[in-house]
Amino acid sequence: MPRNPSRPTPLKAQRPEASKPGTTEHDAPGQSLPAKPRRTRASPAKTSSHAVDTVDTSYLQTLMGYNARRAALSIIELFLERLAPYGLKPVDFSVMSTIGHNPGVTSRQLCATLNLLPPNLVGLIQSLESRGLIERKPHPHDGRAVGLHATPKGRALMVQAEQTATELEIEKTAKLTPAQRKTLLALLQKIYL
Repeated sequence: MPRNPSRPTPLKAQRPEASKPGTTEHDAPGQSLPAKPRRTRASPAKTSSHAVDTVDTSYLQTLMGYNARRAALSIIELFLERLAPYGLKPVDFSVMSTIGHNPGVTSRQLCATLNLLPPNLVGLIQSLESRGLIERKPHPHDGRAVGLHATPKGRALMVQAEQTATELEIEKTAKLTPAQRKTLLALLQKIYL
């Protein structure tokens, strides 16, 4: 309810003036000094005026996922650049490589092996087929299944694309010895295989 300035405000129960903020025992009754603002300690984040010269990621560097993701991102960036002339994104490359090395593989097997969702694979297979890189053939043992095969054009493309992928990975892991590279691959595969 809004206050009416002409109407006196009812008095609240009085307490000793000395207990009010901004007054002392020596102040005259009924008179008080303006209250001094109370000082409270703000959180360091609000009051800190430090500049960060070196960002500390030491905790993140103890996490497997963080390190694996950072390493993958540095390779994928170069992968996208180098494999653009072939018209292959990382998932296209993985699917084409798997089909090339496993003639007759089914869509179900591709999804399970590469951890792909079936709806995502359908469009990808159609795209690769429309480019003339793969073809579908009846499965020799299952009349309901269709085997996927790389066409001669698809095989020729993948010979070049896989060579490019191998070279760029060697380039991006140049700080590792061949033995370290092999060990790193084996350790990473222990996590997801």
